[in-house]
Amino acid sequence: MSRGIDYGNLMHDAMRGLIRRVMQGVAEHGLPGEHHFFITIDTTHPDMQMAEWLRERYPEEITLVVQHWFDNLIVDEDGFAITLNFGNAPEPLYIPLDAISTFVDPSVEFGLRFELHQDDVLDEDDDEAPMLEDAKQEEKSGEVVSLDRFRK
Repeated sequence: MSRGIDYGNLMHDAMRGLIRRVMQGVAEHGLPGEHHFFITIDTTHPDMQMAEWLRERYPEEITLVVQHWFDNLIVDEDGFAITLNFGNAPEPLYIPLDAISTFVDPSVEFGLRFELHQDDVLDEDDDEAPMLEDAKQEEKSGEVVSLDRFRK
């Protein structure tokens, strides 16, 4: 029985593939020019690997900056391992692609935001149905932050 074309999950897979390819390029060649990333991660994801003190400090989400110093970037089919500096303490992390809620490269004003809608129909094989945020969604309350404040 056909359920139709699941455009939301197809787009989700394509955008996660884009992030994977970008990170693989950085692993092989480093960050070109002024490129750098702000990556917000769901720290409750079951495959997220991080130091316990970081998980206690960021129990729900953390925004990582990949810019000047990072090491041991290894990309696989499901995510990437990276060592980042937290207050002069290098910490290894493993970030599943499905744990990423935002991926931004402010040097070129590029960004992706993934959002789970509770009323989405779930695929039988998936526990969640992640989707890209619809740009025409109703306005949500919250602070609007300009990326200009993060630039040098």
